[in-house]
Amino acid sequence: MSEGIAMATAAKFDNPRIAQPKRAHSSRADQATRRRRLLAVAFLIVVLLGVVLGHVWLRLQVVHMGYVLSTASKLQSRLEQENRELKVELATLTTRDRIEEMARRRLGLTPPQKGQVTVLP
Repeated sequence: MSEGIAMATAAKFDNPRIAQPKRAHSSRADQATRRRRLLAVAFLIVVLLGVVLGHVWLRLQVVHMGYVLSTASKLQSRLEQENRELKVELATLTTRDRIEEMARRRLGLTPPQKGQVTVLP
């Protein structure tokens, strides 16, 4: 009976489908393969991080440009309103009646007498 157990045990180790214990030292080729895989994974992580940071930066730029656009729009509205007010003030200040009244009051001017006006040909 001990022979049967010994043969079964020996058969287990000879069977290629049964996992063999790993070797303590891996070959240089295995180390190089692992190093390449690690570098590839690290490169992919760096690229992914770059893409994510780029996306976040672009979103921040969009938000910033939105604030700038909003501020510029408010400024444009305010300046258009001020322009309308200034046009009204200009029209008021340049009326003929107002200019004539200011000339009489401030400068002491009077309408010309007969003979003071000379018409040129």
